[in-house]
Amino acid sequence: MRLTRIALILAPVAVWLTPAAADPLSAHAMETILIKGRQLDLRGQSISASEGVVGSAEIAGRPLSRTGEILEFIPGMIVTQHSGSGKSNQYFMRGFNLDHGTDFANYVDGMPVNMRSHGHGQGYTDLNFIIPELVSQIDYQKGSYHANSGDFGAAGGARFGLQNTTANELALTLGEYQYQRLLAKGSTALAAGNLVLATEWQGYDGPWQDIDENVQKTNLLARYTQQVGLAQFALTLMAYDNSWNSADQVPLRAITAQQLDRFGSLDTSLGGDSSRYSLSASWFSDAWHWNTYLVRSDLSLWSNFTYFLNDPVNGDQFEQRDDRHLYGGELSYHWHQRLAGFEVEHLAGVQTRVDDIAEVGLYATLDRQRLSTVRADSIMQRSAAVFQQSSIAFSDKLIAHLGLRYDWMQARVSSDTAVNSGRSHDGIGSLRAGLSYQLTENWLAYLNAGQGFHSNDARGTTTRQAPGSGEALDPVDFLVASKGAELGLRFFDYTAWNASIAFWYLEMDSELLYVGDEGTNEPSRASRRYGIETSLYYWLNQNWSLDTELALTRSRFTETEMDEGNYIDGSLPLVLSMGLTYQADERWQLNFRLRHFGKRTLDSFNEQRAASSTVLNGRIQYQTGPWQLSAELLNLLNSQASDIEYFYASRIPGEPEAGVEDKHLHPMEPRSLRLRLAYRF
Repeated sequence: MRLTRIALILAPVAVWLTPAAADPLSAHAMETILIKGRQLDLRGQSISASEGVVGSAEIAGRPLSRTGEILEFIPGMIVTQHSGSGKSNQYFMRGFNLDHGTDFANYVDGMPVNMRSHGHGQGYTDLNFIIPELVSQIDYQKGSYHANSGDFGAAGGARFGLQNTTANELALTLGEYQYQRLLAKGSTALAAGNLVLATEWQGYDGPWQDIDENVQKTNLLARYTQQVGLAQFALTLMAYDNSWNSADQVPLRAITAQQLDRFGSLDTSLGGDSSRYSLSASWFSDAWHWNTYLVRSDLSLWSNFTYFLNDPVNGDQFEQRDDRHLYGGELSYHWHQRLAGFEVEHLAGVQTRVDDIAEVGLYATLDRQRLSTVRADSIMQRSAAVFQQSSIAFSDKLIAHLGLRYDWMQARVSSDTAVNSGRSHDGIGSLRAGLSYQLTENWLAYLNAGQGFHSNDARGTTTRQAPGSGEALDPVDFLVASKGAELGLRFFDYTAWNASIAFWYLEMDSELLYVGDEGTNEPSRASRRYGIETSLYYWLNQNWSLDTELALTRSRFTETEMDEGNYIDGSLPLVLSMGLTYQADERWQLNFRLRHFGKRTLDSFNEQRAASSTVLNGRIQYQTGPWQLSAELLNLLNSQASDIEYFYASRIPGEPEAGVEDKHLHPMEPRSLRLRLAYRF
């Protein structure tokens, strides 16, 4: 049963009846470190040049138009949207169109966010259940160089930590296009520990001409932490509920012919309902770390990308349904020893996960009413992994890293088409290794190589007959291997600037590609990517700072296919982001963020390309006593670019039955102002 929004909004009132207390864990013997800004000096902590830590202060200071953009704190990451606000975002990084997260693994409080065998695509990653003000830090990695990183981690991953204490705050945000957001959060001492409670409600209609997006998003977080001896225990409850209408991508030809405004819609009954409820627990000490979780996830999504191509009478609207329970956990042990005169640090652990999917289905619909079943399945998917990572200090300057991992996965698929039911299983081993060398006091060099993987949809491993057409199909591999390498440098200068540069390489045995006219992704050919990434953080003086992040990538298929080229659809060759920040004592803060991504190919021959896109966002904040006033101006230059573009065939009434191949775009939302007033007590 879904929690009522009134209950979610009123839940934290009780916590404010008592004054906030200091976090009892802050004096923990394990030396808990709170990261406020971006942690740049990672000597002794990082094993590659392309990993980092982002703290809560930097998250709070940046303008964000939507929750998923929190991943843009990762250099080279781009977050967009091609549908309604309640749906998972589109992610781009290291030449990948990651779709909704297929090769970038995300974890919140130890819980995996990527969904296996999901109704809307493999690795579906919806971050809308996160309240950004409750994130303590983001630990991000690129490449498969850490042994504790498994499924979906070929391109990298991010781990979101949650706050153990938070300021008591009420905040109201109002903006154009009926944007409304209410946040209430606080913490207090409870028994021998600390309790954090927070609620968020958001409404938004958007700039669309033919629909009101009518976003109704509610979040709840309750988190209890306690120091038990030299260990920390945490218990976290999260609840998320959302409903929305969608303005999906529209064909360029209709806009050019002035049949449709770029903010118009060809199907006004699209949208979705989504919910996520979770309970997670963790315990960590200097030696032991375990976490466990239970997640209840539900999604109904109505889309129409081809309009009247397949069904000239009712249209091509379809519903994607996903209803599951997800549970699992991790146990690891950390220790030191001297081996042959060298200091050695070890981490060994086990991970397990179960996706109990009651319904994953695809249905033909009209105005959100089901007309027929394309395919309906239930899936029981299990996985287990063991991993071990060691670091060997050969000297004060040279450290070697070695990681080993083995993953095993099995699934039982029960399909409405008997021939597509069955069982499958697979296992895969991974080796990761690296060296870090302190060249000088300020320069640190890294060399890494690693194997990774992603899983394919379990339905693809048992399917032998295409739904609808009845065409014979060969099952796909369950686990798909990747391998990559990286050479990097970091420079640390505490007086003026810090920088990093990484040259990287990645091969995939099978690419997961987004299929625009089906709204999902499917396995494709083997691929190869390589590129360069660089980051520069420069302090002009004590008030002004500048950061620049640049990523260049070349992406190609390495297997030839008849009537196909070697360009990877949707691959992104260039990403540039820049930020200018002003901070004057505790009162004034100013932040400008510029994001640019270059032209990208939309077909395997590179004959169709999406236009480049540049957006500038700004935020100004003033603090006086307990009051805080801020203003965000999103898309400050009112760019007319697209958030996303695809190339495929669709049909508008009156066009040939075969349809027309064309670009389809979702426009970047126009310039909008949002004002936020907060009171802390």
